[in-house]
Amino acid sequence: MKVLGVSGSPIKNSNTDRALQVALESTGLQTEFIKLKDYSIAPCQACLGCLKTNICVIEDDGRLLAEKAKEADALIIAGFTPYSSLDARTKAFIERLYPLRHTHGYMAGKPGGAVITCAIPADNAMLPPACDFGVNAIRFYMMEEGMEFVGEVRVKGNVPCIKCGHGDECTMSGIKMLYGEDATVASVGVNTFEEQTDALAAAVELGKNIAERLKSK
Repeated sequence: MKVLGVSGSPIKNSNTDRALQVALESTGLQTEFIKLKDYSIAPCQACLGCLKTNICVIEDDGRLLAEKAKEADALIIAGFTPYSSLDARTKAFIERLYPLRHTHGYMAGKPGGAVITCAIPADNAMLPPACDFGVNAIRFYMMEEGMEFVGEVRVKGNVPCIKCGHGDECTMSGIKMLYGEDATVASVGVNTFEEQTDALAAAVELGKNIAERLKSK
């Protein structure tokens, strides 16, 4: 049995990547980690050219990635939430799995899960629930394809203003928006996945849950 993990994070060895890798390792099964930045993948163009063949007409890496998803026994999708929605790479990947749907339902019945990294603090009621939006984008895809959504991992991420060099004085600083006018780069610090015990435990649990579903089939 094989579990495919796909990360939309463009940052090398990011929080998103590492959380996904923990989930994959926790399955105890054969796994493959895919970083979408390393591939060229366009969004679906809604042409229905895949209707008879279950293969997208766009000749890029989306075909290869869809085939990997088709052949895998389970799928974990990981992304982040710029502008409080699922990132473009991850969304494009999900859209390009649409050809697997027609007639055969190649993804149906497979267990899957989501890993989402969000910079917006969950307790800030004045800002959009970005993590909810990100998780639901993946969960609803899996629901519509007849997959079994078995769990999610929510990781506290970092607004880019932390490292741009102008986070303390910029009038558009995301640090101020997220944490208040008195917040600074130093006071906010850098969130790392390994220091988040809840996220770490959730990643391990997700991997184990996927393994249990597969072994019970």
